[in-house]
Amino acid sequence: MLLLPLLAQVAAAQQQDPAPEEEVQQVEEAEESAPQYEGVAPESGLGTLVEPPAPTPVEPDIIEGRTRPGYVAPLPDAVTQDNPGAVRAPPPQAFPVDQVPIPDRWRLIQNLGLVIEDPLDPYNQNTYKGDRPICTNSDEDRERRARAREEAEAAGVEAPYGSARCFTPRFLGLEGNDWFFIVNAISDTVLEPRTFPIPVGVQTTEDPDRLDVFGNDYSAVFSQTFIAGFALLKGSTAYKPPDVEYRVTLAFNVNHVDVPERRVLHVEPTKPSHRTDHFLGVQEAFFDYHIRNTSKRYDFDSFRIGIQPMQADFRGFLFNDNQLGFRLFGTRDNNRFQYNLGAFWRLEKDTNSGLNAVLQRPRDDFVFLANVYRQDFLIPALTSQFTVVYNRNREGDEVQIDDNGFPVRPALLGTLRGRDYDVVYLGYNADGRIGRINLTASAYWALGEDRNSFFTDREADINAQFGAIELSYDRDWARFRLSGAWASGDGDPFDDTESGFDAIFENPVFAGADTSYWIRQTIPFAGGGRAISVNGRNGILNSLRSSKEQGQSNFNNPGLILAGVGADFDLTPELRVSANANHLWFEDTATLETLRVEGSIPQEIGYDLSASAIWRPLATQNIVARLSGAALVSGDGFRDLFDNLDGNTTYYSVLANVTVSY
Repeated sequence: MLLLPLLAQVAAAQQQDPAPEEEVQQVEEAEESAPQYEGVAPESGLGTLVEPPAPTPVEPDIIEGRTRPGYVAPLPDAVTQDNPGAVRAPPPQAFPVDQVPIPDRWRLIQNLGLVIEDPLDPYNQNTYKGDRPICTNSDEDRERRARAREEAEAAGVEAPYGSARCFTPRFLGLEGNDWFFIVNAISDTVLEPRTFPIPVGVQTTEDPDRLDVFGNDYSAVFSQTFIAGFALLKGSTAYKPPDVEYRVTLAFNVNHVDVPERRVLHVEPTKPSHRTDHFLGVQEAFFDYHIRNTSKRYDFDSFRIGIQPMQADFRGFLFNDNQLGFRLFGTRDNNRFQYNLGAFWRLEKDTNSGLNAVLQRPRDDFVFLANVYRQDFLIPALTSQFTVVYNRNREGDEVQIDDNGFPVRPALLGTLRGRDYDVVYLGYNADGRIGRINLTASAYWALGEDRNSFFTDREADINAQFGAIELSYDRDWARFRLSGAWASGDGDPFDDTESGFDAIFENPVFAGADTSYWIRQTIPFAGGGRAISVNGRNGILNSLRSSKEQGQSNFNNPGLILAGVGADFDLTPELRVSANANHLWFEDTATLETLRVEGSIPQEIGYDLSASAIWRPLATQNIVARLSGAALVSGDGFRDLFDNLDGNTTYYSVLANVTVSY
C-alpha cells in the first residue's frame, strides 16, 4: 500500500513517453523525494518510514581561539589602488637646485640642518665619538668630493659637510667610506686620607720619640690620572664587530703621598717622608682583525695582538690586567657561545702609579689562557664559564729593585732566594640569576710546582683552592647582597706542599670593591718581612707579596675567609648610595707564626665597614663623583700583629673621587 503513490507517478510518466534525458531526470527526482526506511531496505516492504534529517549548519567558532575544520571564512573585499605617483620616481625637476646629494647616510641630519656638529660636544652626534665615518682617500671618494665642491660653487652655496679635502694617511689602507675615528679622554682625580699600621724606620725616624716598631698611622694620597685613547676602525659600529681596529691608550699619572715615618716611601733614610712622582704609561696599543663571520647574525672569529685588556673571569679574581699578548676570540650560536685563546708576556709596571712601563724589558713571566662561555648552562638565565690558565714564571735568577729602592724579586721572606714556578689554574665561573636571585660565583684550583720554596729551599708541590659567591636580590630601587669568599692557607710551611692560594694579578669587583678598607688599603707586614705586605692594593687575597704589580705569586700564605652583607639604593637616577659590612679571618696562621716567630696568632682580622655615595649630575657616565668611607674594626689576630703609636684599634679610609669622561 505504501508503494502505490510512487508506482502511480511512474505509470503516468510512461504514458507521456518522455525523452530519455527527461526520463532519467524524473526518476532521480522521484528517488530523492521518496520516503526512506530505517533498518530495512525499501524493496523488502518492511521497516519504519522516517523523514530525512535537516542539514546541520556549520559553526565556525566551536572553541574560543580555534576554527572548525573545513570552515573557510569569507575573504575581505579586495584592496585596489590607483595612484601611479606612489610607484613612479619624481622627475629631476622636482628636486631643488640649491642642494647637493649628501655622500653618506650618517650625515643626513647634519645636511638637513637639524644638528650642527661641535667637536667638544660629547652628547650629540660627533665624528670623534664614532657617530660618523671620517673621510677617506679612495679614488672614488676623492672624485665624489670634488664633484660636490664643484656643484656647490656653481650653485653659489656652501659645500656640504664631507666634501672637504681629506688628509688621512693612505699607508693605513683607509679605502672605503666606513672608517671611524674615536677619541676617549678621561680625568680621574683621587684624594684619599687613611690610617694603617706604619713601621718606624730602623736607622732614623721622623720624630726622635718614636723608638717602637710602629709609629703614627695617618697618611694621605693625592692622585691625578689623565687617560687619552684613540681608535681607528673599519665597519659598522652598531651591530657587528669591526673589520679592522687600531687602538692606542696612554695614561699620565701624577701622585703625591705624605706619611709620618721615613723608609716607608723610599729605602734611603735620608729621603723625606713625602714624595711627588709622575709617570706616562701605555695601557693599550693593539691591532684587531676580523677574520670572518660564521653566521648571518654576525658570529665571528677575530684576533688581537699588542697591549690589550684581559679579564679571566667575571669579577677579576685571577687575572685582570692590560698586558702584551696575542688573543684569538669569537662567538657561535647567536653569541650564546664565546671563546678566548690567549698568550701574554707580562710587562714591568711603574712602582708608584701601577702603569705599564714599556721602556723596560718585559718580565720572564708568561700567562696562557683558554676559556669558554655558554649562556643558559647549567640552568636557564645562567652563563657558565670554564677556564684553564697556565702561569710560567722564570725569574728565579733575577734581582729586581723597584723605583723606591726596595727589592721586589725575590721577596725578602724566608731564605731570600729566587724562585721559578709553574702553576695551572682550573676554574669554573657563573654569572646570571636563579629566579629572582642574582648569582655570581667563582671557583679555582691551583696545581703546579715551586722550584724553590723560600721556607725549605726544596721543590714543593702547589695545591691550593679558592671560592667566592655573591647573591643579590632586587626589589624596586634597592639591591641586597650576600658575599662569601674562601682562599686556602698553608698549614705547614716546612712540608713539600704549598697550599696557600694566590692569583696572578687580581683586581676584584666584589664585597664592596675598592670602597672596602681591606681591598683598598695595603697593610705592611712589619716585623715579619722587609718590604712585604699582607695584602695588595685593590686586592682581596692575603698573599704576603712584595708587590702585586712587580712581585711573584706566593703560595705560602695564610689564606682568607670573608663573609659579608651589603645593599645598593638608587635613590634617584643620579644618586646611588651603597653600604657594605664584611667579617674577615685568616684561614690558617701557620705561615704568619713562622715568619713572626710567635707561638699562636688568632685568626680574626676584624670587621670591614664601608659606605659610599655615587652622584652622576647629568645622569650619564660623563661626570661621576664618588665619596666613600671605610673602617676596619680590628680583631684579635690583627691586633696581635699590628699596632700604632696612639693605640687605636680602628683604622679608617676616606676616598673622594671625581671622574670626567669624553
